[in-house]
Amino acid sequence: METAKYKGDLNKTMNKKTLYKSRYKEVYVEGDKIVKIFDDSFPKANILNEALNQARVEETDLNIPGIREVTKIGGKWAIVMDYIDGKTVAQLMREEPGKEEEYLDRMVALQVEMHSKRVPLLPRLKDKMLNKIAQTDFNDTVKYELQMRIESMPKHLKLCHGDFNPDNIIITGDGKAFIIDWSHATQGNASCDVARTYLIFCLAGRKDFAEKYLEKFCAATGTAKTYVQRLLPVVAASESVKGKKEDRALLSKWVDVVEYE
Repeated sequence: METAKYKGDLNKTMNKKTLYKSRYKEVYVEGDKIVKIFDDSFPKANILNEALNQARVEETDLNIPGIREVTKIGGKWAIVMDYIDGKTVAQLMREEPGKEEEYLDRMVALQVEMHSKRVPLLPRLKDKMLNKIAQTDFNDTVKYELQMRIESMPKHLKLCHGDFNPDNIIITGDGKAFIIDWSHATQGNASCDVARTYLIFCLAGRKDFAEKYLEKFCAATGTAKTYVQRLLPVVAASESVKGKKEDRALLSKWVDVVEYE
């Protein structure tokens, strides 16, 4: 049943400030709420799973937006959650380039804290990656090598975000850091989460920054840099089944390294 306060034409919603809009969804602020409304073509199961993942992460002591409800607005599925008033780390880095490294340090510390949490009912990262690699167009030899790397990974159950980057961290006016967008949350090997962040920086044309990030994370956790690097082809392959065509081409180049080892 639709919640009465949201009935009617979406475009007539009062005090709506759109933050993001794409083919599949729109995210806007309405008072003290964030509303994420999905296109009819977006799978309902994915929407419900996203809300459930975030609700489960809420049970930790991490600062994240609380889910208020899953509802329908104008006949479309929507997730309503707390609005976090602040600026993303990406915004702050642009506004204060002299403090870019300071914000990177804070981002790494926040990711380390996140990986210390356990959320037992989240999907397994290993299963998700194996499923995605099975969907790729790589040849059987490459797929087999990637699958073996996944199977040989230490079986960790750490909270992984899946899209941890400066756009998904909000710093409030009083200095608190909130992590947003938990649609890809899983439990598994934290170094895969780190490899994903590294690739996000590379795809944005910031290879130098990606290297600096990786060095900082490895120093903070005592993780061997080569260990994360060995997982890069696996993560690149699993990410290559979605996203922009140009991103898929770059990700595929990362996967090619397995053929020469």
